[in-house]
Amino acid sequence: MDIKKLGKTLLFPHMAVMLVLLPVSAVFLVYSMVFLGTESVTAIISYVLAAYTLTVWCFKIPYLIRFFKTFKDENRYARRWRDDPRLRVTLSLYGTLAWNTAYAVFQLGLGFWHHSFWFFSLAAYYISLAVMRFFLVRHTRRFVPGERMKEELIRYRRCGSIFLVMNLAFALMVFFMVYWNRTFHHHEITTIAMAAYTFGSLTMAIIGAVKYRRYNSPVYSASKGISLAAACVSMLTLESTMLTTFGDGTMDLFAQRILLGVSGGVISVFIILMAGYMIVQGTKRIKLLQKDEDSSDGKERE
Repeated sequence: MDIKKLGKTLLFPHMAVMLVLLPVSAVFLVYSMVFLGTESVTAIISYVLAAYTLTVWCFKIPYLIRFFKTFKDENRYARRWRDDPRLRVTLSLYGTLAWNTAYAVFQLGLGFWHHSFWFFSLAAYYISLAVMRFFLVRHTRRFVPGERMKEELIRYRRCGSIFLVMNLAFALMVFFMVYWNRTFHHHEITTIAMAAYTFGSLTMAIIGAVKYRRYNSPVYSASKGISLAAACVSMLTLESTMLTTFGDGTMDLFAQRILLGVSGGVISVFIILMAGYMIVQGTKRIKLLQKDEDSSDGKERE
């Protein structure tokens, strides 16, 4: 037996084998963590399989980097996605609009079914997000950034106003969390997955808010501002979930309420400041554009 060849086969298996290993090891590991003890033979096998899967995928990272770099440079659809921010923003808005609308309808239905203002507040929050994204996607699918600057600024300012309405729904959610102890409870694995998704969304929202400033498009800025506000609210939901799911009795209910109240207050102030900035800047820039238009009309008449 060729030991060198065997070692290469184990450390660099075929991509099909790696793709099969990924879901199998993940499901096996989750099953062991949830239903089996840490000292059982099956659990130990699942840990070894998960470690092996992680190792072979790590060895594959340089190849994956080269593959995606080549794909990004040579595939015409990938090049268009990379070079067309309008396409990226529009598709992102369509996807999040569909999600926000569906989830808002679901929460609204729960509100009517349970006669609960808690679900109504969640529905109002997601309806506000959907309305803002609807205003923006109507513009991005028809015009390139900067083509209709005045219309962009009007939508930008309008989103700031809707942010204030959304903040009322968010404040109601915080009130229910703090005063009535309405929190979320999920399984530990689900909570960890939520944490990974939430931190990822927040990171991408911050990067997007900074990255898209260079396009000088109020619509793009508003789109990324919406994502940033939604990610901040998701952080509060995650905080509530983690306090409930991983609470071991070391923090009493009063301390949890204080923590949630302070976090909710900080996020609420952030949303208000962002809304105020959008309204003030939008109004100021609209007045400047209007002044320039009036000056141009005056020169033409002369």
